[in-house]
Amino acid sequence: MEEILKKYSLLKDQNVSRETFVDFESFIAMLKERNEQINMISKETAKNEVIRDRHIVDSAQIIEFVDLNSINITDIGSGGGMPGIIIAIMIKNLKNDAKVHLYDKSHHKSAFLRKVSRDLRLNTEVIQENIFEAQNLQSGTIMARAFKPLPVVLDLVYKNFSSYKNLILFMGKNGEKILEETLKKWDFDFEKKKSITSQDSFLLNIKNIKKKN
Repeated sequence: MEEILKKYSLLKDQNVSRETFVDFESFIAMLKERNEQINMISKETAKNEVIRDRHIVDSAQIIEFVDLNSINITDIGSGGGMPGIIIAIMIKNLKNDAKVHLYDKSHHKSAFLRKVSRDLRLNTEVIQENIFEAQNLQSGTIMARAFKPLPVVLDLVYKNFSSYKNLILFMGKNGEKILEETLKKWDFDFEKKKSITSQDSFLLNIKNIKKKN
């Protein structure tokens, strides 16, 4: 167990339980196995120890922004399960009842997300659908990682969600410039937090999205 804890040293300030780390390791094993058949993460990353920091820890760090009082939380482009499955694992081990909705239009990825959810007993609902075609959605926290550019995600939330608490996004090395450009057309409250996994990246916690006239 100590070996596992060492691998997740970046999460030492997050009060993550041992059961959570065990579930993370089970998820990594399933992800690597499925990645042999369909590409969910790069083959290079899948073979490598960096998978923990690059995908698991990176996803887990948003937990402090997730509204745990919500009935449901939405991952709008879940793919291989980051961040949706990671957050669902953390919620399970926090003994919380929030359900995580995982949207992905791919049949293969949706089947993988269902299998992981069953095997790890996660409170999720996998929705195999193009999120851009869904209407009047309601959610607590909405999250997206490596999904679409910031303006596209804002437009999606603005048009397709009738209610939500907040939106969490992962911004890369051009994030500051993209944010500055986006604020010319969109108005929203936001909080920034430096990523614990990358010098050049930060997290955005967004509320009250409005279009500028």
